[in-house]
Amino acid sequence: MKAPSAQGDAAAARIDLSTAPRRAIAELFAEIALAAGAEVMSQYADACTPRLKGDASPVTAADERAEAVILGLLATRAQPIAVIAEESVAREGLAPIGADFILVDPLDGTREFIARNGEFTVNIALVRAGAPIVGAVYAPALERLWFAGESAFACIAPINAPLPGPSGRKRLTRRPAPSAGLTALASRSHCDAATEAFLAKLPIIERRSVGSSLKFCALAEGEADVYPRFGPTMEWDTAAGEAVLRAAGGVVVAADGGPFWYGKVEAGFRNGGFIAWGDPSLAARNRDA
Repeated sequence: MKAPSAQGDAAAARIDLSTAPRRAIAELFAEIALAAGAEVMSQYADACTPRLKGDASPVTAADERAEAVILGLLATRAQPIAVIAEESVAREGLAPIGADFILVDPLDGTREFIARNGEFTVNIALVRAGAPIVGAVYAPALERLWFAGESAFACIAPINAPLPGPSGRKRLTRRPAPSAGLTALASRSHCDAATEAFLAKLPIIERRSVGSSLKFCALAEGEADVYPRFGPTMEWDTAAGEAVLRAAGGVVVAADGGPFWYGKVEAGFRNGGFIAWGDPSLAARNRDA
């Protein structure tokens, strides 16, 4: 019998994202996010001069180097699948996708990174049939990691440390809507009149400004109740955080109360408005808010 080649062995060892348990995919994405986060932090202490992309959003060397790490590790550790990554799209345009595809934001919250406030994340998500079913969100400056397949977890994750084992993880469950009133989350860098008008109709007793996909993670941890966003976002901004929230029992709906879908190729993967809720009953109760 002919011995398998090294190349064949490597291919056989790759995770098949179409058949592997979500738990295994979530751990893979978490490990890759940790590696990318270490690359981001290698740039954090130095003056990282941003430049503007065609859409006038900022990009730094940290964005590009972290994305290279993610794409390289996905290529060696997973069977080939379409990957839509923010900086690759900016350089090369959109690639074809199938029913399953990966969304990558190597540095969500570039403005927060430039401002050195720590509220930026690495985001990796698997989308299947229009919904994010696996995700990893790593905040390297905060040394916090959230990841989810069937269940959602959070853990302390220092730079260059391995993914914590089961004993080092906290399983996440969103909280029921508090009777005393809701805690709302809003973008630190982006807010608008529609968001203000929406929040004015709710029984909000506390409001916090938070950067990047950390808002989804706060909902998943039961630290807040609602995060509305009516300004523009891209699918890679939201997919990983939504996967964590969904696995913790929360929900994200479109601004009109309908489903919030992914794979909007014709729209260039641009999202419409949405509301993320910790308690799904709030979505039904406030559908016309």
